[in-house]
Amino acid sequence: MSAQLLFIGTTELMLIAGIALLLFGGKKLPEMMRGMGRGISEFKKGAKEVTDPINEVKDEILSDVDEQGQTDEAVKQ
Repeated sequence: MSAQLLFIGTTELMLIAGIALLLFGGKKLPEMMRGMGRGISEFKKGAKEVTDPINEVKDEILSDVDEQGQTDEAVKQ
């Protein structure tokens, strides 16, 4: 997502920023961006809380599968 920022170029970003500045004014815009940044931060933190336990279980399963494969090889010899 961040690689090309959803295919938005510099010109488009400048245009969006200019329109936002005209619509909301110079005093309200920083507050809005700060609030949006906090919201995005909370969303990322929540997503990490969900994915971390899943990744731990996945790693544990892969480790068990790897150990089982090594045990099978030892038995064959």
